[in-house]
Amino acid sequence: MPAYAVGHLHDVNVGPDIVAYLKHIDATLEPFGGRFIIHEGKVTLMEGSWSGDLIVIAFPDRDSAHAWYDSPAYRQILPLRTRNSRGDVFFIEGVDADHKATDVLAGVPADQPLG
Repeated sequence: MPAYAVGHLHDVNVGPDIVAYLKHIDATLEPFGGRFIIHEGKVTLMEGSWSGDLIVIAFPDRDSAHAWYDSPAYRQILPLRTRNSRGDVFFIEGVDADHKATDVLAGVPADQPLG
């Protein structure tokens, strides 16, 4: 099942460190099958509030995502980003192509709220 590395970054200081990070990150993704799905982009806000930048990187599975994040190549450039931005980064699994919204209800008692 695909997995995604998601970053919601704020206050990115686009200086020499971030430029170096951006120049090197693609090479760290390649051995693990990672590829950018979203990398910033224009947001059209429909509900709620939004600030910052969204980055989504797809991997073939959760193990590949973890292996990339823990790899020596990525660990070497990671401080270039963390010293120059703040935000949340997490992994999340995707769903199969035939997923339906009601699939999340499997095994949940009808009177129990989701979440």
